Amino acid sequence: MNKPGQAKTRWAEFIIESSIRVVGFSTIGFVALIFLFLLREGVPVFYEVSPGNLFGTHWYPTFDIFGTLPLILGSAYVTIAAIVIALPLGVCTAVFVREVAPAWTRDILKPMIEVLAGIPSVVLGFFGMHVIAPLVRTTLNAPTGLTAFTGALLLAYMSLPTIISVAEDALDAVPKSYRDAALAMGATKWQTIWRVVVPAARSGIATAVMLGMGRAIGETMAVMMVTGNAGRMPLSLDSLFMPVRTMTATIAAEMGEVANGSVHYHALFGIGIILFILTFVINLVAAKAIFKKQYRGGLR
Repeated sequence: MNKPGQAKTRWAEFIIESSIRVVGFSTIGFVALIFLFLLREGVPVFYEVSPGNLFGTHWYPTFDIFGTLPLILGSAYVTIAAIVIALPLGVCTAVFVREVAPAWTRDILKPMIEVLAGIPSVVLGFFGMHVIAPLVRTTLNAPTGLTAFTGALLLAYMSLPTIISVAEDALDAVPKSYRDAALAMGATKWQTIWRVVVPAARSGIATAVMLGMGRAIGETMAVMMVTGNAGRMPLSLDSLFMPVRTMTATIAAEMGEVANGSVHYHALFGIGIILFILTFVINLVAAKAIFKKQYRGGLR
């Protein structure tokens, strides 16, 4: 016969488990609702605008020219440049924090790195406009400092906390036996780090890069303030030091002035669909890498 206390415990566990299940499914539901809203508002543009116009090389909504290719390439250009800058810095910092720094230094650095992620993007945008952009203009003798390179520098800085944290966790997950075996065979500490520990954590480092890329491609305010917002095709290396326009900046700059229900309105939501799909794919690849790593770790 069940005691009253046991019955209350079971009911409490049932309520807690049900609440967690509802919250978990509601998160998925919110994402699905957002995507359905984007589809409702953005799909009409694929019927109202011809494919040649929609994926053209010019973006002039005032003249019914809705070429999204410069915006897609601008986002990809700035994001890839940011990851190229942030990857070596992030991995080296993670290696220093996990493998080199003493315990007291690690206890100070890890919270500081986490704090960097909390700086508002608009503050970084002001910093980029008034400090980095003039520095880029004078140092590189460029006509303007509002370039893709300036945006890449800011995005690299904003991606660093994510890359460092995830890469540091990946290095921490490498078994201590790997290090002991390498040292026992006569390897130096640096040889152990770069030839054993880092290769063993490469899947986690790749995940860090993908998450950092997802963080960078979805950034709006800072990029809008420092990239110049010129809808041009970045097809050469020189384009890195010229103004570009990203998908997020276009949506943020034009959504407040567009007529509700117009072709321009639907085109902006169409850009949102493209951006949502790109971000979803990047995060899906990163999540797959994380689960694959956890599965292998469980097998070990």
